[in-house]
Amino acid sequence: MAQEISIEAQRFKKVREDLGKTQSEFAQLLDAGTTTADIERGKKKITGKIVTELLRQFHINPLWLYGTSYNKYLETTQNTAPKIITMDASERENMIMVPIKASAGYANNLQDTDWFNDLPAFNIPLPQYKEGSYRAFQVNGDSMLPVLQPAEWVMGRAVENLRQATDGRIHVVVTADTVVVKKLRKTDSLDTVMLVSLNQEYPVIEQPVIDIIELWEVNSKLSFDLDVHEGQEAMISLKNGLESLRNEIASIKKGTL
Repeated sequence: MAQEISIEAQRFKKVREDLGKTQSEFAQLLDAGTTTADIERGKKKITGKIVTELLRQFHINPLWLYGTSYNKYLETTQNTAPKIITMDASERENMIMVPIKASAGYANNLQDTDWFNDLPAFNIPLPQYKEGSYRAFQVNGDSMLPVLQPAEWVMGRAVENLRQATDGRIHVVVTADTVVVKKLRKTDSLDTVMLVSLNQEYPVIEQPVIDIIELWEVNSKLSFDLDVHEGQEAMISLKNGLESLRNEIASIKKGTL
């Protein structure tokens, strides 16, 4: 009779697969030898050191690992939801607009209701904006060319914490020092994220998660430039397609034992 694999071994394997790691890569991250194959087969016990590393690096809840909790993660990231929202006369939530000049003082006024009430606000009666809280931010600079032009507006949906953020999507990231619009890339440690500009002249920013105060996932933009940059858009579309293809090939290779 085949050996029944323990729940902790099954869940350990699921963590690895969800992270997209091979058995050797995962073992190296956890300092667990050369491979995690024996752990996943139930032939080797999960040590306390490995449990500690799963918690430290990936916030894996030890109680979930051993089947006594429904919560896979111990949430250690701070709340990045908006601190203040405003309502219109019909008790509908406003989409507050944050122009470039106001973004400089945005973080310092997160608890100031009067400051937010003085900002322009509007509603968009479309189904894409019915669920969640939305905010509009004006793009400052050319770091997101060619997709976002300087002074265009992006509309973003509030993200309650980093775990709910979509990897690889453009976000508005608010810290105590600045408000930036960047593509967000998650990292294995969950302690930092990478903020990537589409304009390759700008460096990638390694952003500590603990310093993120608010997070907004961009789903649309408002532009007054009717001169469509067809050549640039075609090139960026082709580039994104090639990048997706490379990622798929890399994923297939990583999944091969």
